[in-house]
Amino acid sequence: MLNRVIQQFELNVLSINEVEDSHSSTVYKCHLLNGENVFLKMPYTKLKCQRELEAYEIIKDRVSIPKMLDYWSGDEECPGAFLLSELKGQPLTNKALPTVAFQVGILHASMHQIQPPTTLQLTGIQNEFPNWSNFVERQFYSFAEDVKEVLDESLYKQSIEKFENMKLQLPPSDGPSFIHMDFRPANIIVAGDKVTGMIDFESVRFGSTEIDFTKLYRDFLSFDISLYQSYQEGYNTIRPLIDFEVVLPFYQFTDAFNSIGWCKRRGIEKNASFLEKNFSILKKMLL
Repeated sequence: MLNRVIQQFELNVLSINEVEDSHSSTVYKCHLLNGENVFLKMPYTKLKCQRELEAYEIIKDRVSIPKMLDYWSGDEECPGAFLLSELKGQPLTNKALPTVAFQVGILHASMHQIQPPTTLQLTGIQNEFPNWSNFVERQFYSFAEDVKEVLDESLYKQSIEKFENMKLQLPPSDGPSFIHMDFRPANIIVAGDKVTGMIDFESVRFGSTEIDFTKLYRDFLSFDISLYQSYQEGYNTIRPLIDFEVVLPFYQFTDAFNSIGWCKRRGIEKNASFLEKNFSILKKMLL
């Protein structure tokens, strides 16, 4: 399949490396004979392909993202493929300076400023905002079928009860906004002390911003109060940040629960450390 995609894009490749930490698509970094680096991305499904394709159209020139150099719509065997330019730098880490966290806040808020287009017909990216509560519930109970096979009965019942109780306490939703749904350090690229952009749009929606802070908090903001404060300051320069401490416990809980279901779907042994991490979060929040 990789060779077919390379031929499709007529690339003269010197070397290829598969990119780790890509969960909804297969991604390769290609070093070309002319010295350039490009990325080949093959989402797992046609829907993820269509979302990514529409996302590039919606957010190009509005936030910093790779350039889409070419696109192949695929065939019966391949859902489709993207040829993308390289964003210079490395994925964000929690060792970053507060000045970088400030820029992450600006990037995130700039994305959240984007509202559903009125002139573009979308078939992949859904506007979930009008029925946001139903969307969150639908996701939760979809993964619940898988979680049920992993958790013991008592813990599973506790989880369902907690979800229903916490859901009732949520404030009004903030949106509709373009939400990444996987806004985490691996998808934020940094070169030195400068944020160069973000990647991966196969899970995007229009919806409430409140869901989009959880993974960033889990993997970055929670490590240092100065990062947390600088991020908020950066975000607030573009748009008002919701009091996400009010909604964060609910989304931390649902993210941990859904992630356990995700691990069951994708293979428990292969994702053992991620499963354990989310199992620990879930138990802590249930106690």
